[in-house]
Amino acid sequence: MGNTPTVRTVLSDQDVQRAIRRMAHELLERNEGADRLTLLGIPTRGLPLARRLAEAIHAIEGAAVPCLAVDPAAHRDDLAADAGRIPVAASQTSLDPRDVTDRIVVLVDDVLHTGRTVRAAMDAVSAAGRPRAIRLAVLVDRGHRELPIRADHVGKNLPSAADERVQVRLAEPDGADAVQILREGEEAL
Repeated sequence: MGNTPTVRTVLSDQDVQRAIRRMAHELLERNEGADRLTLLGIPTRGLPLARRLAEAIHAIEGAAVPCLAVDPAAHRDDLAADAGRIPVAASQTSLDPRDVTDRIVVLVDDVLHTGRTVRAAMDAVSAAGRPRAIRLAVLVDRGHRELPIRADHVGKNLPSAADERVQVRLAEPDGADAVQILREGEEAL
């Protein structure tokens, strides 16, 4: 028995799919359709979530929404703390001013925690052009903010303890969809 990790699954694959569909409907309602929307996924798991949102919007409205990656690594204020992070290739995340200028840009990420990644992503967007608006869609908001950032569209609000970790698993990189809470230092089974 010994070191069995304490893992709680809080969203199943069906829950994740429902949350994405609901968020797609919310995006369309808030923006009165898909015109001028651009989805920017924050790697690693924000990008497949953005692609799924784009697919859901297409299924609902028949509209193709641009879906790109934005890697905020160059704009982080805490790079020294995350020295082992490997940035996504610049060719995958280079934003042309036409991608964002006068567009409603929706940053998409898996977990909103301190807000630092989102702040850095906003800086990356602003460096590329001047959007009409920047919105935020996250699968999970776990709290513990260090910056005054709030998501506009949330799949699940999931208050967590400081010693817990929220782990989002998606079929694209992980083989299955799930959201789990683990005690810090533990890995899911």
